[in-house]
Amino acid sequence: MKPSGHIDKVMHIIGGEEVLKHRLRLKTTIMVVKQLALQESFFRGHDESDDSLNPGNVLAWIGFAAKLNDQINSVVLRNAPGNAKYTSPSIQKEILGIIANRVRCKIREEIGDSCFSILVDEAVDEAGREQMSIILRYVSSSGIVTERFFALKSVADTSAETLKQAICDVLSQYDLQIEKLRGQGYDGGSNMSGQFNGVKALFLRDCPYAYFVHCFAHILQLTLITSAKLQLDLFPCQKLNFKSYGMKDGTSYSKR
Repeated sequence: MKPSGHIDKVMHIIGGEEVLKHRLRLKTTIMVVKQLALQESFFRGHDESDDSLNPGNVLAWIGFAAKLNDQINSVVLRNAPGNAKYTSPSIQKEILGIIANRVRCKIREEIGDSCFSILVDEAVDEAGREQMSIILRYVSSSGIVTERFFALKSVADTSAETLKQAICDVLSQYDLQIEKLRGQGYDGGSNMSGQFNGVKALFLRDCPYAYFVHCFAHILQLTLITSAKLQLDLFPCQKLNFKSYGMKDGTSYSKR
C-alpha cells in the first residue's frame, strides 16, 4: 500500500472533513438562535416534520440560510446525519443557556466592585411552576443608572426563606456580594415586603443598608386595577348648552 493511501491517513482526512461539516452545521444553528433571541422571536413550531409548511423559526431560518449558501445546504437539515442535526429543542436550550451566561458575565463586568440593588418579582407560568425574575440596578462606569434583566429562576414555593435563598444562590454564582446590596424593590406581598419575616426583612438582617422601596410599577398596577373595578357613572353626563358655547347640535356656527 502506498504511504499516501495508508488507512490512518485516510481516516484522518475523512475525520477532518467531518469535523468541518459539524462545525459549520453547529455554527449555523448558533447564529440562527442568537438572532432569534436578539429579536425576541419564538423558536419552535407545532409541526417540525420535514414536510411541514411552518416548522418554526429555527428550522425555517436554517432552511433560508441553506438556500443562500450551497456549502451550508450540503450539511444541514435533510443533508445532516440523523444523530447530529443540532436542531433539537435540547440543543436550542443549551445554546440559549450559554448565550445567557455570557450576557450575565458581561453584566457582572459592568458592575465591577460597585454597589447594586435588586428588583424581584415572581409569577406562575403555563406549566404551573413558580418563576422568579431578578433585575439588577446599578450605576455604570460612565455614571449612568442602569437596569439589567439578570436571571429567571424556578423556585419550589414562594415562601420568604425559599425566595431569599434562590436570590442569594444567583448572586453568589456571579460573585455579587450581599454586603454591597443597597436597595430592594418588590411588590407588596407579605412574603416579599413583610416587616419581620419577608424577603426584605431577611436581607436587612444581613445588610442593614439594603433599603426597601415598594415597586412603583406594582403600585401603578394596583391603582389601575382598582380604578377599573370602580363603576363610575360617566354617561350620560350633564347635558351641555351648546348654544351658549356658539354651538348648534355639536357643530359650530357663526352668528349673523
